[in-house]
Amino acid sequence: MTLSRRDAFRLTGAGLLVASLGTGARAMSSPAQTISATESVPPGEPGKDYRPVVTPNGTTLPFRIVDGVKVFHLIAEEVDHEFAPGLNARCWGYNGRVHGPTIEAVEGDIVRIYATNRLPAPTTVHWHGMIVPSGMDGVGGLSQHVIEPGETFVYQFRLIQHGTFMYHSHHDEMTQMALGMMGMIVVHPRKPEGPLPDRDYAMMLSEWKIEPGAKRPDPNEMSDFNVLTFNARCFPGTDPIVAALDERVRIRFGNLSAMDHHPIHLHGFAFDVTETDGGPIPATARFPETSVLVPVGATRTIEFVADNPGDWAMHCHMTHHVMNQMGHGIPNMIGADPQLINAAVRPVVDGFMAMGHDGMGDHGMHIGMGHMDIPENSIPMVGANGPKGYITMGGMFTILKVRKSIQDGEDPGWYKAPEGTEARIATEAELARDGIEA
Repeated sequence: MTLSRRDAFRLTGAGLLVASLGTGARAMSSPAQTISATESVPPGEPGKDYRPVVTPNGTTLPFRIVDGVKVFHLIAEEVDHEFAPGLNARCWGYNGRVHGPTIEAVEGDIVRIYATNRLPAPTTVHWHGMIVPSGMDGVGGLSQHVIEPGETFVYQFRLIQHGTFMYHSHHDEMTQMALGMMGMIVVHPRKPEGPLPDRDYAMMLSEWKIEPGAKRPDPNEMSDFNVLTFNARCFPGTDPIVAALDERVRIRFGNLSAMDHHPIHLHGFAFDVTETDGGPIPATARFPETSVLVPVGATRTIEFVADNPGDWAMHCHMTHHVMNQMGHGIPNMIGADPQLINAAVRPVVDGFMAMGHDGMGDHGMHIGMGHMDIPENSIPMVGANGPKGYITMGGMFTILKVRKSIQDGEDPGWYKAPEGTEARIATEAELARDGIEA
């Protein structure tokens, strides 16, 4: 008797699932499948079957192979996490990290993932976007019993699709995801079509509410998120991503923010959106973009050739998402006379310094120069020093650095623009020549 794929998934025992897949289960008709559901393949090997993904500011979960099965171990636990120098919080994550390490495998692999709960509360693990048996889906109370504190559960399934996916707690997720319990999953195709990328990056997008001075993210926040992150880091704590000139670059974005979509904009390049979490986009349906909208609960993958050397900003284009620990409860100070306010307040608050009369771009500079203090465990609303002055960006912001050659794992430093290719102050002669009244 030949079992259908639906029948196979009803067999929630991992061993029965593997057996049923080996007896002729119907193949899934999906663009994210390059092998049949019954094709026997060896475990995929990094460097041989795929180019390993790099998770900036993060890491990849190690595995071992036992009787042809890839074995992983996730440990849910409290983590002291640094979002940027000066901003730390007590979060929940996996394997000592926020977010959890990236899980990486190859289509056709059988994976066995142990999940140990060292939290004070029950939890589960859901494999977001992945086609798995119902009993492996990780929804507490529906498809499995919760993993109680001190328990270890085991999940096992065959990877029958390729693409970019995510994992996260699916028990009291408002609390547990808001505290950091999420990570990326990359499943490489067994039979790739087209050239492999020279650089392959994974970027998890998320948002947090951390009051200045607080030691714990607030999971009850619904709208006023003030820490926006790539891989759980906000600028200036984000590592740059790098590429050598003319290399093919792939960037995989996953968004498990609580409430917000993120339009990620890359300077200096046009790219193709090549995949969603549902699978590859046919080449005939792609078109060039410079921003990609990554909806909540979704992944998007972009690809481009790094043919334009320089230091290029990559950031969310929601303007408040490139700020740090900003709130909307402050008064509008644009156009106000700060000296009058200082004179009125300083007799009561010694050293008071009004800010915001021409924007908040100087906030970080004043703090850096010692002109004003900030609360304990907080960082300036914007920025860090760059090669040409102060960079007035924060939050969900990082830098793509493209150079003629790149040493793997190294920051090449700041780009030096060739003479005549950098904006500069205009001369009086130039203004007169072109009839410009400045």
